Amino acid sequence: MSATAVALIVAAGRGERLGSDGPKAFVPLAGRPMLDWSVDALQQVSAVGQIIVALPEGFEAPQGTVGVAGGAVRSQSVLNALAAADPGAEVVVVHDAARPLVSAALIEDCIAALDQDGRWDAAIAAAPVKDTVKRSLDGVAVAETPARSELWAVQTPQVFRREALERALGCSEAELAAASDDAMLVEADGGRVRLVHCQSENFKVTTSADLALAGQMLGAATELRASGV
Repeated sequence: MSATAVALIVAAGRGERLGSDGPKAFVPLAGRPMLDWSVDALQQVSAVGQIIVALPEGFEAPQGTVGVAGGAVRSQSVLNALAAADPGAEVVVVHDAARPLVSAALIEDCIAALDQDGRWDAAIAAAPVKDTVKRSLDGVAVAETPARSELWAVQTPQVFRREALERALGCSEAELAAASDDAMLVEADGGRVRLVHCQSENFKVTTSADLALAGQMLGAATELRASGV
């Protein structure tokens, strides 16, 4: 893709389920703040010309990035970061700092997928669901069992045409608060969203067990690179 992309990292979460003393994005992970791993991956992508981080109050953005205040809800943080983006950037990459195992290759795949067939407004990383999923209206009775072959677990990065994301984020505050990801807002606005197959290793760090596993994986990868393997 010839158009320059801007990357927005959502890093304002408090990490309550992680049980940390501070914001999740700044929890130490394999010797570094968790946020730094996502910044590193994005800085390896040549199409990304600017990185903006939505931050919790009192924290500074990593070197080479621009910091903005995070919002009370996820999509508000994205909106705040997008407002600070280079106006010439036509493509927007949104990534959660809580997914520190993201690779530059996956980001590049999502950016490239946006232009495939010339008809997509968003391209999002996702993995096929491995477990059978039940739907329940009250948390007790099973209402239905959707076909597993049709279900995908959505991750980040999520890549958007800027105009489509801006339109979608122009919804009400209630809709912003209810959105668990930005792609659903684009879908609700009539946008066309495609899936980009990725591996389950790009998991979200939510619990202390997730943090420990991510640390082991990143530590092992760092050792391999240092040894030249």
